[in-house]
Amino acid sequence: MPPRYRPLTLLLTLCCAWLAVAGGCGRLAYRLSTPVPEQVVANPVDIPPVADDFLWLQVVDVVDDYFRIQRERPVQNHPGLVLEGRLDTSYRVGASIFEPWRKDSTAGFERWQSTLQSIRRRATVFVRPQGSGYVLEVVVQKELEDTDRSLEATEGLASVRSDGTVERSTDSLPQAPTTLGWIPLGRDVALEQVILQDILGRLQQPDGPSLLHH
Repeated sequence: MPPRYRPLTLLLTLCCAWLAVAGGCGRLAYRLSTPVPEQVVANPVDIPPVADDFLWLQVVDVVDDYFRIQRERPVQNHPGLVLEGRLDTSYRVGASIFEPWRKDSTAGFERWQSTLQSIRRRATVFVRPQGSGYVLEVVVQKELEDTDRSLEATEGLASVRSDGTVERSTDSLPQAPTTLGWIPLGRDVALEQVILQDILGRLQQPDGPSLLHH
């Protein structure tokens, strides 16, 4: 190797060694400072035998804390009458970091994303009778607003043509972007988990009414 390349090779070697050590230390620090993730609830999840009206009341009461309920069909699980329950909510624009009292955006990434972008969500809950028990499923769909331009952007608002074409303009310009539609972002698994655990927590309260069918 020519002598003039040796300092450059040494510098590259030292940089690679430093990055390897820093990366290893960073991973170690992450493992030491990050708590063990909470237990994940299966979705859908099996529900033990309970009175169908009591179960549906808990589902409605929980979901109402997150979204506005649009329509509902209560579950029925009686001898000779078995009917799947379904609850649909309206869309709701995601809560930002400046709205800590709202629960429709979970802490961390989801709340920051709802702060920096226009996000909306809606929930659908299914309660399917299975023998004397049930299968509970929560689905939360998330969408991103698609606009013709960015907020406060000036591109495309006014332009002067130089091709001699007659152009008529008005004195007023649009003040806000136009919504072209909403882009599906898939399911919000984090919020689904929160709603599921909230429902299960209420069903497991020892001071509630009698849960078993008579």
